[in-house]
Amino acid sequence: MSEMLAAAAPLIRLALEEDLGRSGPPWLPGDITGSACVPAGTAGRAFIESRQAGVLCGLPVVAEVFRQVAGGEALACRLRRADGDRVDAGERLVELEGSLRGILAGERTALNFLQRLSGIATASAALAALAEGRARLLDTRKTTPGWRLLEKLAVRAGGGHNHRMGLHDMYLVKENHIRAAGGIAAAVAAVRRHRAGGDDPSLRIEVEVESLTELEEALAAGVDLIMLDNFAIADLPAAVALARGRAALEASGGVRAETMADATRTGVDLISVGALTHSVRAFDCSLLVEETSR
Repeated sequence: MSEMLAAAAPLIRLALEEDLGRSGPPWLPGDITGSACVPAGTAGRAFIESRQAGVLCGLPVVAEVFRQVAGGEALACRLRRADGDRVDAGERLVELEGSLRGILAGERTALNFLQRLSGIATASAALAALAEGRARLLDTRKTTPGWRLLEKLAVRAGGGHNHRMGLHDMYLVKENHIRAAGGIAAAVAAVRRHRAGGDDPSLRIEVEVESLTELEEALAAGVDLIMLDNFAIADLPAAVALARGRAALEASGGVRAETMADATRTGVDLISVGALTHSVRAFDCSLLVEETSR
């Protein structure tokens, strides 16, 4: 939870400033419609409900949003479920009680976080289930700017795994690096020299290849991982046979729900899917007020 809230802190601030005004806290001018329609001091009870089946992520962020918009007013936020939980349509996820103005002011920001992150977790769970333990499902760096850690936590909540967090924690030699260095062997040699002079000589080296010929070159260079970039699924078994366990193989590009099971049966070790974060469908949920009192 602390990792998620640390990553979300600046995003919550930005989101509340976008929605409520740039002078907060106390977030002035705030929700001017809520201020007009809801008398000061009005209390209420509300809940967030799922409208589809899926896997949850982002509930601690929801609680933090309502804590911040409440300011000095009483507003209790009770989480009925936890991140990683599978839910059906119609389940209560969160219960709110207290300042009705606070509830309405935080509604959209809280739902935006919950819908985005639960959408990623739900998509990850669906693809991870199709892998059936034969290959590990990985995410990519195709994330929303500023949201990377949150979105990668959501992938993990759904049963997927994280690839590198950024350019700083793993060497990944791609086609443009290969061209700049003058070939796969030259690029890998340059990376090894750079790694030897760095702070962490244990950082892994991965090379992206686009053909079986390039795969042979990468294997000869003795790297840890090899990314099979946009290989047809029918060509993956030949790559697995050629590698014979000398390096872990990652299939990347073009794998979808319809082809995930077939891809995992080819014998590759890893399958990365950028769509987990760049094309995810938001999880459907809503906030409803059920009681008010003054």
